[in-house]
Amino acid sequence: MSEHIRIGLVSISDRASEGTYEDQGIPALKDWLGRALTSPWSAETRLIPDERALIERTLVELVDRAGCNLVLTTGGTGPAVRDVTPEATLAIGDKEMPGFGEEMRRISLNFVPTAILSRQVAVIRGKCLIINLPGQPKSIRETLEGVRDADGSVRHVGIFAAVPYCIDLVGGPYVETDDAMIKAFRPKHAMRPKQA
Repeated sequence: MSEHIRIGLVSISDRASEGTYEDQGIPALKDWLGRALTSPWSAETRLIPDERALIERTLVELVDRAGCNLVLTTGGTGPAVRDVTPEATLAIGDKEMPGFGEEMRRISLNFVPTAILSRQVAVIRGKCLIINLPGQPKSIRETLEGVRDADGSVRHVGIFAAVPYCIDLVGGPYVETDDAMIKAFRPKHAMRPKQA
C-alpha cells in the first residue's frame, strides 16, 4: 500500500529568482511527478539564486524541518563559476549516491555531447534522497523517465526507476509509480500488492 510522500522541488537560478525570466524547472518537475506517481504526494517548492550557502540552508530546511523524503533540484550543475549546486549538495549529505549522476550523464549523452560537462550528484541526508537534475525541462524528463524509441518502447531506463526503492532503504514512505511512465524497480521481497 502506497504512502504519502513530501517532495522538495528546488529551482536554482540567478535570473529566474530575480524575475528576469520565468522559472521552468519547478513547473516541469510538478508536471512530470503528477503523471508519474500514483502515490499521494505534496510539494515544497523553492526558487533561489546560485549561492552555495543558501542552497545548503534550503536543502537542510527541506529535509530536517519540512520532512521531505525526496528533494529534486534543477539548475546550477554545469562548469560555470556560479554553478555550485553539486558542492552544496555534497556538503550537506550523509552519503553520496554516485550512480545517479553517472546514469544521468549517460542518458543525456544520447542527445548532446556536452552532457559530459554536467556535474549532477545525489546524496542521502537522514531519510531523504536528494538528486541534482539538469536545468532544461526536456532534459529533466529524459533523465527521470529514460529514452524511448519512436514506437514508445523504453530503450534506456530513467533514473526514477531506482528512486522508490532507495527511499524504502533509507526509511522513507512506500512510493508507487505509473508503469506506463516509469516502472519502479524493487526486488520481489520488497514489493507490496498494488492498490486497485
